[in-house]
Amino acid sequence: MTNSELSKESNTKNNQPTSQISKKSFLLVTALLLFILFMCWVLTYIIHQGAFERENGMIIAGTFTKGEVKGIALWRVITAPFRVFADKEDGLTVIMISVFLLVMSGVFNLLEKTNGTKVIISRAVRKFAHRKKLVVCIVAFIFMAFGSLFGMFEELVTLLPLIIVFMLSLGFDTMTGLGVCMLAACFGFSAAITNPFSVGMVSDIAGVGVLNGAWLRVVFFLCVYVAVCGFLLLHIKKITANPKASLTYEIDQARLLQTDFSVTEEIPNERKTFITYAVFFAVQIVLLVAIAAIRAISSFAIPILAAGFLVGGIICGLVVCERKGDVFKHIGLGALSMLPAVVLIALASSVKLVMHESGILDTVMNGAIRALSGKNKIVCILLIYFLILLLQVFIGSSSAKIMLIMPIVLPIATALGISPALIILTYCIADGFTDMILPTNPVLLIGLSMANVSYGKWVKWTWKLQLLLFAFTVILLTFAVGINY
Repeated sequence: MTNSELSKESNTKNNQPTSQISKKSFLLVTALLLFILFMCWVLTYIIHQGAFERENGMIIAGTFTKGEVKGIALWRVITAPFRVFADKEDGLTVIMISVFLLVMSGVFNLLEKTNGTKVIISRAVRKFAHRKKLVVCIVAFIFMAFGSLFGMFEELVTLLPLIIVFMLSLGFDTMTGLGVCMLAACFGFSAAITNPFSVGMVSDIAGVGVLNGAWLRVVFFLCVYVAVCGFLLLHIKKITANPKASLTYEIDQARLLQTDFSVTEEIPNERKTFITYAVFFAVQIVLLVAIAAIRAISSFAIPILAAGFLVGGIICGLVVCERKGDVFKHIGLGALSMLPAVVLIALASSVKLVMHESGILDTVMNGAIRALSGKNKIVCILLIYFLILLLQVFIGSSSAKIMLIMPIVLPIATALGISPALIILTYCIADGFTDMILPTNPVLLIGLSMANVSYGKWVKWTWKLQLLLFAFTVILLTFAVGINY
């Protein structure tokens, strides 16, 4: 069976793109953003207008002048999600980010449907299958690296059944499979080094390169990786000594009786697929480094990355697929699945547009600056951290949160002497770790359903790790402020 046929069979079982946003999540976030937009309209009839003087687009602290209360017409609020794409200040950014998300989703869908990620993981697990504990650490690293460098999360969770079967074949349990796959991918997404969906987007809004302050994010990634490996190895030690101590012991025993451990068998055209996609990811890493190193192109990071992924993805698809039309079909379906995210971006960006057109944006910023002025920078950065954590409960979409708060938070942080690099680090930390504990995250619930593990068992297994990482992130942000990062 060819990769093209495998892809067709996969689509027969599941026609939905891997990164599709659930209807429930979309409606919930849409309702919340519409409510925020409505409240902004109400505030325009309550809050005075005001304005800061600006230099290179950034506000100059101490130059605020107060105006009158005028309000804004309701039709401007209703049309804001459409007009934001033509806005002189943010329109181009919104368009670029929207196109970027569509391209990335399309290419990642192609990668999954043509077995690209599956082949890479399968090669790793077969090569090191005789060293059980080492393979756990290697697989966890691969999943974390994909999340940290390329922002892959939902796409990787589709490999969960494969990874669980492999962990069972090594004598471990379902929880180990969840840990090296779903947990590692999410934590990698949060411990981002160049993640385009967090680091890339915030860097673009802040006007800095994607590798700005990357050294501390690399250190953070390594610390999180050590924590994940330590957590998994302690768990393995526990269930090796007493298999019945596993929270999924009974489920695993039943699964062992009916599962064919064929995960170690070779996939048709595996070598060709592996080489093709290995070259693809190597080129993307080189591209990321080039964007960061060459100042002349660093300001065009988002369109360059989008073009690189699209061209590279199409070439790889044409190489591995016998039916060439499937390449564009997979990319198209993946892009269509991300259209709801574009709607959320438009709604989130409309909040700033309404506040800006009504003249209250600078008034709100001035109030925040006055409230935070004189306070320790550690307090300020922790308040921003907790704000993003709060929004994370209601808005799972990383891009929607960025477009909602970063245009406001970044100027305030700059006025308070907080660097863009620290804001990027804070956002990444707050954006993802809780996805593995919040019941509002659909990917977590889907992953647990695939593994046949209850939410209660998952919380019981991971809450100590979450608490440890939360304490560590607070210490890390405090350290970052202390060294003027």
